[in-house]
Amino acid sequence: MSSLYLVATPIGNLEDLSPRAARILGEVDVIAAEDTRRSRKLLTAFGIKAGALLAYHEHNEKKQALALCNMLDEGKSLALVTDAGTPGISDPGYRLVCEAIARGHDVIPIPGPNAAIALLGASGLPTDRFVFAGFVPQKEGARHKFFEDLLAERGTILMHESPNRLEKTLKAIAQTLGPERQLAIGRELTKLHEEILRGSVGEFLESLAGKTLPGEIVLALEGDREKRPAPDQETIDAAIDEALHDRGLSVRDVSDLLAERFSLPRKQVYRRALERAGRQGPE
Repeated sequence: MSSLYLVATPIGNLEDLSPRAARILGEVDVIAAEDTRRSRKLLTAFGIKAGALLAYHEHNEKKQALALCNMLDEGKSLALVTDAGTPGISDPGYRLVCEAIARGHDVIPIPGPNAAIALLGASGLPTDRFVFAGFVPQKEGARHKFFEDLLAERGTILMHESPNRLEKTLKAIAQTLGPERQLAIGRELTKLHEEILRGSVGEFLESLAGKTLPGEIVLALEGDREKRPAPDQETIDAAIDEALHDRGLSVRDVSDLLAERFSLPRKQVYRRALERAGRQGPE
């Protein structure tokens, strides 16, 4: 039985590579890397004389996972590294890990940098319960569905986003979860121009309107509040109008969405949505 090591690498600051990680990278027979060029630079920076360095990424993961596990079967030791951070989190490492476990090999984590967890600790949001939701979808419909599925999530929500789509994501959060949610935006974590911004989604929509934050972005969003003040009718009507007219949702979908958001009886929201839509009776 051989071992697959999941070696976390720096997300920006080379000083974050642990001595244990450096030792493992120098001892294993094979290193599987998402980008061999970046990994070779890391190895060179630390003077690590590595064994074989092979590419393992989303375009070859199925075939390469089998080939790498065949090497484990032959008794070789293997380390998996990603471009930055912890392997197996929102990257192709999952398939390799599953195959290695299925074949009876040890899978050993070598802990280290992780952008989402780093932001969580510094966000000022609750840390006793959280969920990592991955990358926010690019398409508008999928993006709204993504946040609608998180309506009742009470833990802090961690996710990655592109700087170019941040404003669209802020709008989607405001429309589905509400603009009052607190948010921490981590930019270029551990790098020279690291910045953590904190405020409500609504505040960010105003302050970042038309702007693009350069660098890699990670978000920590406040979860659903257990006790929220009952919304006034004006707030409910505005949400209904936005969902009906701006997003083009049906009365039925609006009722489901807003009943959960505002903790109101679905029938009450349905009747009001019918009135706002100018219809009488069932949809």
